[in-house]
Amino acid sequence: MNLENLTILQARNLLDNKQITVRTLVDHYRRVISEKNHEINAYIEIFTNTDAEIDRAQKMIDKGEQKTLTGIPYALKDNILYKDHQVTSASKILEGYVASYDSHVIECLKEEGAIPIGRTNMDEFAMGSSTEYSAYGPTKNPLDASCVPGGSSGGPAAAVAMDSCVFALASDTAGSIRQPASFCGIVGLCPTYGAVSRSGLISLGSSLDCIGPLTKTTEDAQIIYNIINAYDYMDSTSVPLEKRNMQSRAFHKPKKIGIPREFVNDPGISSDMKASFDRAVSIFIDAGYEIVDIEIPHIALSLPVYYIILPAEASSNLARFDGVRYGIREKGEDLLETYIKTRGEGFGKEVRRRIILGTYVLSAGYRDSYYGQATRLRSLIREEFINAFKKVDVIITPTTSGGAFRFGEKSDPVAMYISDLFTVPANIAGIPAISVSFGKTKDGMPLGMQIIASHFNEDALFVLGKVLEDNK
Repeated sequence: MNLENLTILQARNLLDNKQITVRTLVDHYRRVISEKNHEINAYIEIFTNTDAEIDRAQKMIDKGEQKTLTGIPYALKDNILYKDHQVTSASKILEGYVASYDSHVIECLKEEGAIPIGRTNMDEFAMGSSTEYSAYGPTKNPLDASCVPGGSSGGPAAAVAMDSCVFALASDTAGSIRQPASFCGIVGLCPTYGAVSRSGLISLGSSLDCIGPLTKTTEDAQIIYNIINAYDYMDSTSVPLEKRNMQSRAFHKPKKIGIPREFVNDPGISSDMKASFDRAVSIFIDAGYEIVDIEIPHIALSLPVYYIILPAEASSNLARFDGVRYGIREKGEDLLETYIKTRGEGFGKEVRRRIILGTYVLSAGYRDSYYGQATRLRSLIREEFINAFKKVDVIITPTTSGGAFRFGEKSDPVAMYISDLFTVPANIAGIPAISVSFGKTKDGMPLGMQIIASHFNEDALFVLGKVLEDNK
């Protein structure tokens, strides 16, 4: 039986019709991992102790009590807590740490009877756009091993792209789901901030981090979102359902699509991406949508705003990793030397760089000039998006400026940071965005189109995403 490139509903039908068992499906993906992972390095660990989960899922199916994800294997990013399993955020400093509780999203999937198949590689503490900054070595793009898979969720994106699971869960702080989705030719969703609980996610930037799915289709992304989209009292930033309904529009088929022309005409965009973007616009016009040019005056400042706010929050969040309570410990002659040795040995170069930058922008005499100014600009950008959505239903941009780049091609940190140009505005504004694979480079590598909606209007993203997929 052909089990390649199964979507959630295809796998669901095979399981429900007793054409395959849960164990058969899990064993199939384990074989794929054993064949491909040695080259791609998508997985840090394969979960081999899931017999209880497999048996439970099979019993649910046999009794006719299955849910949408019962028996469906998935991968998770190495910064999402899964009880009694290691989680390290791809950092030496958390080496050997075992989660003492489940993240809220894992609880949601356990309730469904989904099967976790392994934890996947990432840029250390989600700081990066290529998955080159990992204590476990880089992940390669399954479509071309000489290219990066994107980051920081390169591991889960590669896991889905190499067809070693049905879907994956990851985190997005500035495009960490959408950019690797674009590079690997799959779908990546960053939900509205506060829609999906961050409880059990190892924090990077607490006001920016979102958990979302990486999938093979827009429909699969919609399925996962509807399952993990739930209020959680354990997360102080989780938005109660009644407040979500106040912010969201009564759903209707989106009609007007906004394009921030000045922004999408950035000189750094490749000719391949420009051609694909123009073709996507033509498809929407042919499908009956109205295209409206819009202005978001300060959208281009989203990237510098992000690189002030993120390091500031990261320097604060990562202060807890000092070798005292968990992870590695490099003992010194006194407590201060222990801190210095542990953090010096445990954190990688990129993490140390951002901690230093974050500490600087929060320091006395500079806090208001940098961090205070950035937070004011953030509020302004968010307000500009709100005003834009009074004129249009969704906004479209490229996901990235081009296709996946080769390893070492962006060794300059600033060149790497610019990879987030098109994705970071949604995180700054706290609004949902999806990347759908659409178009290819001259070398045959995939490109992604990004669709952005207003707060808690993910349904509009799914409608437009399916239009692109139907017209590839």
